[in-house]
Amino acid sequence: MALINLLDISIAFGSHQLLDDAALHVENGERICLTGRNGAGKSTLLRILAGSLIPDRGERIVAPEVRASLVPQEVPADLSGSVWDVVATGLASTAELLQRYHHLTTELAQADSGRQNQLLQKLDNYQRALESQGAWQFYGEIDRILSAMSLDGRADFNTLSGGLQRRVLLARALVCDPHVLLLDEPTNHLDIDAITWLEDFLLRSSRTLVFITHDRAFLRSLATRIVEVDRGKLQSWRCGYDEYLRRRQEALDAQLRQEELFDRKLSQEEQWIRQGIKARRTRNEGRVRALEEMRRQKAQRRSAQGQARMRIQQGERSGNLVLSAQGIAWSVNDTPIVRPLDIVIERGERIGLIGPNGCGKTTLLRLLLGQLPPTSGSLELGTNLQIAYFDQHRQILDPEKSVRFNVSEGVEMLDMGDHQRHVMGYLQDFLFTPDRCHTPVKALSGGERNRLLLAKLFAKPSNVLVLDEPTNDLDMETLELLEERLIEYKGTVLVVSHDRAFLNQVATSTLAYEDGWFREYVGGYDDWLRQRPAPQTPAPTVSSTPPKTRPKPQKRSASLTIPEKRELEALPATIEELEEKQAQCYERMSDPAFYQQESQEIATVNTELEEVRQRLEAAYARWEELEEKQEDR
Repeated sequence: MALINLLDISIAFGSHQLLDDAALHVENGERICLTGRNGAGKSTLLRILAGSLIPDRGERIVAPEVRASLVPQEVPADLSGSVWDVVATGLASTAELLQRYHHLTTELAQADSGRQNQLLQKLDNYQRALESQGAWQFYGEIDRILSAMSLDGRADFNTLSGGLQRRVLLARALVCDPHVLLLDEPTNHLDIDAITWLEDFLLRSSRTLVFITHDRAFLRSLATRIVEVDRGKLQSWRCGYDEYLRRRQEALDAQLRQEELFDRKLSQEEQWIRQGIKARRTRNEGRVRALEEMRRQKAQRRSAQGQARMRIQQGERSGNLVLSAQGIAWSVNDTPIVRPLDIVIERGERIGLIGPNGCGKTTLLRLLLGQLPPTSGSLELGTNLQIAYFDQHRQILDPEKSVRFNVSEGVEMLDMGDHQRHVMGYLQDFLFTPDRCHTPVKALSGGERNRLLLAKLFAKPSNVLVLDEPTNDLDMETLELLEERLIEYKGTVLVVSHDRAFLNQVATSTLAYEDGWFREYVGGYDDWLRQRPAPQTPAPTVSSTPPKTRPKPQKRSASLTIPEKRELEALPATIEELEEKQAQCYERMSDPAFYQQESQEIATVNTELEEVRQRLEAAYARWEELEEKQEDR
């Protein structure tokens, strides 16, 4: 039996129908990813699953004693107090009693002997109340969850970073031991370390998951099923992300062919009904009724939303040298924020910046652009630079003004270099309907604001694009189109992102924050993982000498040793065996009956699949390493 069933769910906001007779069944042990365009209704669906939103029509059926917990996309503004207090609010009816008991125990440890007697009497009263609710198991669960997630229960929630606050929200959702965990954009605004921690945590958990994400690497790692929200309906795909893309395109192509045939037949019938008096006298009344039904179906058809057609307006060609920095650094009150860095950036490079939140990536960007004077070192900027800057906080957007005014600033026509375009037509390329063009920016969703900021930047010619977290909130189709445009761009790109798939596609080199320094590596995120030095134990202290960027590779030995030759010969068979095991795991998981097993059995297969995947990656890496070594003889 499914843990949660949604039957014929419909809900509209105003005249906009988000879900229309949609159905979804969440089975035990599944990890379902909800995908779809911004505004398609994914978050609404998640709230209906959680029971916090009642649909206009339809039924939500929950199996007996099944609990569901929702981790929202945004951190609620009304949360305050210690981390322990916030996590305790996940226990609903017992939360207030637990918080008061916790406060009293803390106060008791600090009180004098006279005050202790009064507090002990209060504690006794609360203890009896908690015992009557069976809450002691939850009290211990709070401490266990805090320990497992490396959280300090005494810390003030409002002083934590965004990443840690989201970890606290996850702990709050887990403390009631939910059967179904609902996550709305859990990776948003997390750095890569936090994302990989969350990914690993969820993979090791045997809980049923329903989550929304635009992070393709996160989706690929976690999802066992993909459910697409499209034009009010739900389409389920029991496969991985890459297979989903292929099958989805085939389904869209088939739908388009069916609609073309339908429209052609409708046109023929309309022509028939408009014939002369003789045809009307002898016409078949059943045929007339069929035509009326076709007209009704045509009127009710919800067409797929068009593709974005964004274009980056190319500026004049810059000089070959974009910038050269020698020992550039920045500090505040002798506290280093960016340690000395030597780097040369030439025209056409696409450089990705990665590192934990707060490590100084945005500060480094401002230093490299000459917007912030370095406290030491020197900077030389190239000639004829036209810089466009994407600010992650969207400060160049006026929230009180309309979408149209933010791009056009009052003019009707936009100068696109060799031609002009009307601002309304230009905005439609970024998926803004005429009605949405007149909406104030403050009413837009996060994804819409990012699309608007891209539209504003791309309307002006540039030869240097600086993008600070451009991928947050963008749907995957828009994200993939942005990747294509950046790859085609003839200028230079500097981009800060925590999206691993985006960095792999776009970056030609990477500036990674390691042990207090920014180091440069060739390639994207996966290339950095392969090249970075192995962690040392104990961790080295930060030295005062800057590391060399673009280090030369170690010289390989002249030839393979005998054991290495034997290892290389055996690797193809090993890889074939691992690929067969991986295929067997996927075949088992594609069977609908797989998710009717006990959760422990499902978790065992998931663990086996992850182990095989890691061994397969290691085997491929070793094979590549030995092949390269053999070629260098």
